Amino acid sequence: MNPDNPQKPTDEYLLLIRGTHWNHGMSPAELQQSMTDFYAWVEGLSQGGVLRGAQPLMEEGQLISGKKGATVTDGVFVESKEAIAGYFRIAVRSSEEALLHAKACPILEYGAEIEVRPVADLCRPMAEVKAADSDSDRSS
Repeated sequence: MNPDNPQKPTDEYLLLIRGTHWNHGMSPAELQQSMTDFYAWVEGLSQGGVLRGAQPLMEEGQLISGKKGATVTDGVFVESKEAIAGYFRIAVRSSEEALLHAKACPILEYGAEIEVRPVADLCRPMAEVKAADSDSDRSS
């Protein structure tokens, strides 16, 4: 944890599945087996009571930036191994437990990557406002 960050983690983590082309070059039988294994992993998360939500993402989208969203560009580059293919939201006791669940994902074997991120109680700017308010209340 960063001591300069006033955010607090919740008991939820996002598992961001990175890589949209990990299955290229697989035979139909290999793809079917990998999907059977993948959905067994998902079912295990569900049966274990930790799965809170999961969705695949389309391989398209836009990136909004600039004042009042003045710039809109095609921002998802599906050919990138870093493109986010989907997410899982899980509720666990620790980051170590979240990592164990992520490491068990069978598509890692084929080149997919999983980014594990704790869900925060507040966005960082609001956490900084609340921390500053709390500091000023204590000094008054």
